[in-house]
Amino acid sequence: VQLQASGGGLVQAGGSLRLSCTASESILSINTMRWYRQAPGKLREFLAGITAGGQTNYEDSMKGRFTISIDNAKKTVYLQMNALKPEDTATYYCRAQALIPPGAVYWGKGTQVTVSS
Repeated sequence: VQLQASGGGLVQAGGSLRLSCTASESILSINTMRWYRQAPGKLREFLAGITAGGQTNYEDSMKGRFTISIDNAKKTVYLQMNALKPEDTATYYCRAQALIPPGAVYWGKGTQVTVSS
């Protein structure tokens, strides 16, 4: 498994979760990492991205509730999610674009987040 996502679960509305996604040793160097999610019957949507240098970008509706961060030494990206809503229920996926191997793109298998009302 080249990208391992974890941290999903069941949480009540208003609660928080922190997702993690760790790149395996076969991914020698990270360029960017991103989080997406996909709810049943909906398209996968972009949530947030971060470069190895720490530059971040967010889908507008996620700003203020979701925070992405990266630990380059651990090759791990985090997504802190606060004030969760039932509509945040989805499978959350991480995506990595590598520097080494050059240009390679990897997807994690996803972690389920369920927010109860």
